[in-house]
Amino acid sequence: MADVTKVTFTLDEETVAAIRAIAERRRKPQSLIVREAVAVYAAQEEKLDAVEQTRRLRILDEVVAQPHTRRQAEVDKELRQIRAGRRAGWSRRSD
Repeated sequence: MADVTKVTFTLDEETVAAIRAIAERRRKPQSLIVREAVAVYAAQEEKLDAVEQTRRLRILDEVVAQPHTRRQAEVDKELRQIRAGRRAGWSRRSD
């Protein structure tokens, strides 16, 4: 286990009762129950909500729907130059 720090929090009785009940049911220390709960909450917090997912997907759809600004041959040429540069150790030729 990583280093631990002892802290003091003020919790309502309902939350304390829930922590104690879960700890007793799972036969684990209350502090472990709290750590696990915070870890789950933190992981969930990093996920996008439905509104943000929809917004980002709409932006992506708009970008994909835009007409191409360069010919495919130009894109292929640039990709070949990038790949060649990577193989050569990222040296870049000046145009």
